[in-house]
Amino acid sequence: MVASVLVGLVALIHVYFLVLEMVLWDRPFGRRVFNTTPEFAAASKVLAANQGLYNGFLAAGLAWGLWLGAAGHSVQLFFLACVIVAGAFGAITVSRKILWVQALPALLAAAAVLWG
Repeated sequence: MVASVLVGLVALIHVYFLVLEMVLWDRPFGRRVFNTTPEFAAASKVLAANQGLYNGFLAAGLAWGLWLGAAGHSVQLFFLACVIVAGAFGAITVSRKILWVQALPALLAAAAVLWG
């Protein structure tokens, strides 16, 4: 049960990222979250939307794994591993904050799935 809740939380975090990057990127809230100027947000809107779509795919994969129940543990672990790698890459290339916001919850969820 704990594993499912954690996997669901990671999926919801990625739905939130999808909304931030695809819908709110160039709006005041999105610009505050990502600390961008209106000019940068306008110029990079298409790139952010693409990134948001990928976050949506991660959320969909995690939801699929949850939907499969116990048979979906390998699916959950695959998508959690993708999130962990993406979070580590983001922490190295963009901001260490990504390690805590993205990779750590996925790591905790993966541990719970493995030991659940």
